[in-house]
Amino acid sequence: ADEHLDLDDGRWEDIHVVTGALKLFFRELPEPLFPFAHFDKFIAAIKMQDPMWRGRCVRDLVYSLPPANHDTMRVLFQHLCRVIEYREENRMSVQSVAIVFGPTLLRPASEEGNMAMHMVFQNQIVEHILNQYSYIFPD
Repeated sequence: ADEHLDLDDGRWEDIHVVTGALKLFFRELPEPLFPFAHFDKFIAAIKMQDPMWRGRCVRDLVYSLPPANHDTMRVLFQHLCRVIEYREENRMSVQSVAIVFGPTLLRPASEEGNMAMHMVFQNQIVEHILNQYSYIFPD
């Protein structure tokens, strides 16, 4: 809100605190960053066998999101791509980041389906967007 945070304060030195707060923020949203209405569409897109069509479909779905979701996604994934650039130091590969953020950013409206299969696709979608960031979000 209107709270001023001093990021030089010692309690923010532990990167796990900052990362946990970021994940908690996205997990606590009433609707995930990938809106519920788009969940099945993203799942269908990532299941496409043809890599060219898969890429186009995911890109088009990202662009069909509400501006706030699209813009937040662009900034978040840009940051996550920077985290991945330092994977040798932080051990956060594309796959690791996708595992951590997939279920937080993308989930079905109800948990009636196969949660294990959903998790696989959630991770694949986040991994795809990370790998194709410059194609999906050209400057």
